[in-house]
Amino acid sequence: MQQISVSPVFVGRGSEITDLTGALRRAGSGSPQAVLIGGEAGVGKTRLLEEFLRRAADGGAVTTLGGCLEVGAEGLPFAPLASALRRLYRALGAELESAAAGSEGHLARLLPEFGEADGEPNDEYGRARLFEHTARLFERLGADRTLVLAVEDLHWSDRSTRELFAFLVRTLHSSRVLLIGTYRTDDLHRRHPLRPFLAELERVRTVQRMELDRFRRREVAAQLAGILGTGTPDQQLVDRVHRRSEGNPFFVEELATAFHDGCGAGLPDSLRDMLLVRVESLGEDAQRVVRIAAEGGSKVEHALLASVLADDEDTLIESLRAAVGANILRLDADGEGYRFRHALVREAVSDDLLPGERHRINRKFALAVEAQPQLVRADALAARLANYWYHAHDPARALPTALDAARAARRRNAFAEQLGMLERALELWDSVSEEVLANTLRPYDWAETYPPGSCDQDADDCESIQLVDVLAEAVVAARRCGDRERGLSLAKRALKLVDEAVHPMRAAWFRMNRARLLDTLLRPGADEEIAHALRLVEGRKPSAVQAEVFSLSAGRALYRGPGPEDIELAERAIRIAEEVGAHQVEVHTRMTLGHLRYDILGDIEGGEAELTGAVERARRLGVPDLLLRGLNNLANMRRELGRPEEAVELAREGLEFADGNGLLRNIGSVLASNLIEALIDLGRLEEAAEVLASAESSGLAGGNAELERMRGDLARLAGDLTGAAEALARARAAVGADDGHRAVSITRLAVALAAQAGRPLEARAELLGSLAGEGLLGFETDVYPLLVEGAAVEADSRGLPAADEGRAAAVAAIAAAAGRLRRRAPLHHGWARLLEVELARVEGADSPEQWAEAVALLRPTGLPYPLALALLRAGEAELLAGRREGAAELLREAGELASVRGDRPLAAQIAGLAERAGLDLAPAGPSVPAARPEPAAGDSFGLTPRERDVLRLLARGWTNRQIAEELYISPKTASVHVSNILGKLGVAGRGEAAALAHRLRLFPDDLSLAGG
Repeated sequence: MQQISVSPVFVGRGSEITDLTGALRRAGSGSPQAVLIGGEAGVGKTRLLEEFLRRAADGGAVTTLGGCLEVGAEGLPFAPLASALRRLYRALGAELESAAAGSEGHLARLLPEFGEADGEPNDEYGRARLFEHTARLFERLGADRTLVLAVEDLHWSDRSTRELFAFLVRTLHSSRVLLIGTYRTDDLHRRHPLRPFLAELERVRTVQRMELDRFRRREVAAQLAGILGTGTPDQQLVDRVHRRSEGNPFFVEELATAFHDGCGAGLPDSLRDMLLVRVESLGEDAQRVVRIAAEGGSKVEHALLASVLADDEDTLIESLRAAVGANILRLDADGEGYRFRHALVREAVSDDLLPGERHRINRKFALAVEAQPQLVRADALAARLANYWYHAHDPARALPTALDAARAARRRNAFAEQLGMLERALELWDSVSEEVLANTLRPYDWAETYPPGSCDQDADDCESIQLVDVLAEAVVAARRCGDRERGLSLAKRALKLVDEAVHPMRAAWFRMNRARLLDTLLRPGADEEIAHALRLVEGRKPSAVQAEVFSLSAGRALYRGPGPEDIELAERAIRIAEEVGAHQVEVHTRMTLGHLRYDILGDIEGGEAELTGAVERARRLGVPDLLLRGLNNLANMRRELGRPEEAVELAREGLEFADGNGLLRNIGSVLASNLIEALIDLGRLEEAAEVLASAESSGLAGGNAELERMRGDLARLAGDLTGAAEALARARAAVGADDGHRAVSITRLAVALAAQAGRPLEARAELLGSLAGEGLLGFETDVYPLLVEGAAVEADSRGLPAADEGRAAAVAAIAAAAGRLRRRAPLHHGWARLLEVELARVEGADSPEQWAEAVALLRPTGLPYPLALALLRAGEAELLAGRREGAAELLREAGELASVRGDRPLAAQIAGLAERAGLDLAPAGPSVPAARPEPAAGDSFGLTPRERDVLRLLARGWTNRQIAEELYISPKTASVHVSNILGKLGVAGRGEAAALAHRLRLFPDDLSLAGG
């Protein structure tokens, strides 16, 4: 039969080509793009994609394409991306190898052509590294030219493919890459997994989504003209085809073929008949080939098809040539086999098979693959074999092959596909005989510290996996792929099978995993599960499960308030882990123990030494995620101890290690936060801003509460209050309700901004809201500054009538919170003394000697802040005591520190105080001019003497009428003076003006009277 159905002319789709070309242009300028193309089956998604890829390649772009598989791919992860990489490998050769340099062991899990997969653990972190190295590969390939990666038929995609595609969309930030995905809209039922995937991606700024419409009559006419090779097709034919096809381009082609083959008098009545009419016109041998190919998978290898058919080569080639000539089958793009021209045709052929016929064909495929495994790619072998036996309805063969496919998926870090195959095994378990269960199943694979049931009796019994072992593997797979609800259900089922009296360790393992899942789901019950597990393992023979249960319980104590018994539990866990060789559990617990010693005993030296030793053990062990946890925790501890220089070095080491091991996007935001915080402590704001910008370009900053808060801190220090407020809003939108540490830092920024804007009541409300919650302990380095900020607000607003009410309660809350904090480092003692004197200032009871004590405690820390703040307060106290020369020295040092730190608001406060006092803070010459008179309050704002008088009364809370009566002016004149004052002070209202006057102590005599 002559092949005529594919139109040689590309019809319509002008706006879609324009949009795709625009996305290609933006990608080519270094802004990666993603386009999602939807449409019903047959509407022309593939034709549009082929046309665009051709044009992109003609324009110099590198293009590659991979398709998701409709059938035969259950449990086979990453299939379309592996296919796309394989095409790139063939097209680029050495260039691809160069781009993959250093990542081959990771990328081999996607494409075996890269060599042997590395021996790293198959866990969540291994999956993260695989994703990171894949993104890095595409970034390198897109460095010098535009790369277009297209994935067809996402509605059939496996979960791992969807997650990797989404990862690439979110993380490719500065490379010349265009990602395209197509999907069927008519397949997306309400619970289809692609629906949330599409909704999530649509929120990404660089993602564009388009849906293809059916052709109008004019476009149908143009398509028919191209197919039939006529200038102007018969108008009656156009009307009939347009009416029958309803503008679907694929149906137009099929109807055009039917007309060309002599069916013009009566076009087929049903869609199914229309799709089968060409198949039925083939010879019997060719029809048989097509029917068998329909069950072979979305694509089927030539050698495999030949083995199943067992025809002589000439007969097979003749049949295939006929099917290809009729445009039913097409050569696969890899050149190794065949696929149906359209999935609708394959579906129609498969649906036309009898049930027994379908089972028999799948059995033939399974037997052929078992006899000659080389007929399919090694990376697809386990999944293909499992699916053939499953669809052959042979449970005795389907069960063992499903277990094999699950193991293969785990080794590729494809945990969703592993879970799918394990659930299939659970479905089939009761359908097979005891003989099959005893003799044909693989051994237990791996589920962390789980003690397999297959090894209960003796070593020989370990060869055959048991049902409870499958459940254990499934629980871990569910947890790792994020299906935590399913993990809970599987663990519950397993516990019904386990006799706690006979197998306490196994029961404890399932209890422990239920606790982890409940914690992740933020549900109650985790403590009860751990307590149950503790009872089960107590007094038993040492084991990895026992060590892990003890470790988990001790670690949870860090969040609920640890006690000495938790230290003892952690030490027991370490001893047991050492004894049984559970090295990762041991190192993990040593890190926990370091924190417990530090938190509970106040043993700074011992806790730090324990954590440092654990980091060194993690280095030797070679487990990247464990080492990164240690580096992060140690950086945190050293910053908490007032040693930010060391924290900077550790955080930088962690970032470099994470980047080199593909874990930057897994833990990079936490390490970047530690680094930025330590740099801010040191006053190295430019470096901090550079790290933040780098984190943003790497995709780490978006939606991260901690990094957004730090962006606000940097903006505030630079004097950009608007930018700081915007960052504060973003941080609040991103922070979790139970994240006490981040909430403290965010509140501190909010209090500082409200204070700078002259809104003391708002600052007080922010502070009290934070103190009402939990989570202050353990974060003294961040909580003390918050309390000092709050106390300063109360001191600066003293005498402001609106703020007087409630001040006593606020001060009491600050003092109570301070009483709960632990002073574990010299920095904490300095902050604590600073707070005590700030609280005394609220009552007007502070003295120069008290501030001098705070300065003396903070000076050895070497940190520009809070020392600069203490020096400012000390200088202010010296001024009030009449000691101008001493005040000048203190303020000069404070100003220098504020300048070094880049703290513009503090520097302005210091300069303003010096200006009002008539002090010269220049380093050269005498600090106090001999005959310079004291300037009047408000001179630095350009206030006239009359305006100063009005401001003094306004700061007392007087109304315009009261001010007018006091100064013997009219209320209208008083109102004019108030308006001028607001403009010169740069405030929005009377309250802000009064607060500013009090905070800057423009009228110290009034404050003394108010305090007295």
